[in-house]
Amino acid sequence: MFLLYDLNEQGEQIHTLKKFDPNGEQTLLAHPARFSPDDKYSQHWMTIKRHSKVLRTQQPLPIL
Repeated sequence: MFLLYDLNEQGEQIHTLKKFDPNGEQTLLAHPARFSPDDKYSQHWMTIKRHSKVLRTQQPLPIL
C-alpha cells in the first residue's frame, strides 16, 4: 500500500490511501522516484538538466 495525495481547492496536498478522489480522478504518488547508483542514463539526465538550466545550483538563491 502506497501513500497517495490529491490537491484541494487551495492547491494543498491531502494525503490518502485511496486510489481515486471523490471526483473520480486518480490520486498521485506521494513518494519520490527511486534512485539507482547503477543508472546508465544519469549522465544524459544531468546534461539535459544543465542545458535546460533546471539544476538547483543554477537557480537564484531564495530571499530570506
